[in-house]
Amino acid sequence: MKFYPPSFSKAPVKFRMPTADNLVPIRLDMELDGQRLKDAFTWNINDPDSEVINFSRRTVKDLKLPPAFMTQITQSIQSQLAEFRSYQGQDMQAKEMIVPLKLDVRVNNTVIRDQFLWDISNFEKDPEEFAKSLCEDLNIEDPEVAPAVAVSIREQLYELAVQNVSSAKEYRIGKKGRRGVESVSSSKAGNGAIDLARLFGNKGSVIRKRKEWHLYEPIVDVLSKEEAEALDAREERNARMKKKLEDKEDSFQTH
Repeated sequence: MKFYPPSFSKAPVKFRMPTADNLVPIRLDMELDGQRLKDAFTWNINDPDSEVINFSRRTVKDLKLPPAFMTQITQSIQSQLAEFRSYQGQDMQAKEMIVPLKLDVRVNNTVIRDQFLWDISNFEKDPEEFAKSLCEDLNIEDPEVAPAVAVSIREQLYELAVQNVSSAKEYRIGKKGRRGVESVSSSKAGNGAIDLARLFGNKGSVIRKRKEWHLYEPIVDVLSKEEAEALDAREERNARMKKKLEDKEDSFQTH
């Protein structure tokens, strides 16, 4: 496990992903005309909007999907990017702290489960590089696993960044109301947050405590063809049930 020096900025910064690259996690899960599309990837928030349409067109062509998928893919990506942009310009608390991140990722026949502590104040950390190193350490050869791990990490960091927008507001209110107080407590800075300086000093941004290695040991399962097919079938059933419930709710709200 590599260690990186943490950043010790306590003042709020403008909202962004707490990573080296400001890449937004995007997840697609849709079904049309009896075909289902599931995918997850990252998107550069600075790319022009026209790239979304180009991406949707290429995806439909490469995967030989019905043309109707193009509109659905475009709308889904645009909606997720719009949510991210709604936070841009707002202050985000950058107090040094570590948070527990968990992985439960399945790609093709490979399932990887792991948990570790991540310093979210270190904006130089690269989830893609971490995921690549993790897969190399675990001898995972499937090239699709590392990108999926990186997306999972970015999704969790995105949620924490959104939480820290509220923390920054508390920071400003607290600073005005209480002279000499420089930052909010770690309990207000994010669910499960642990103060980095207090517990780990300057050790780094991705950490497994030695005395807890037995709790943080990665687990990798390689599924048989039958196990993978059974999981796919269960996911399909769950997705259909979820869609039916959503359709019922939409129908109820329109009447």
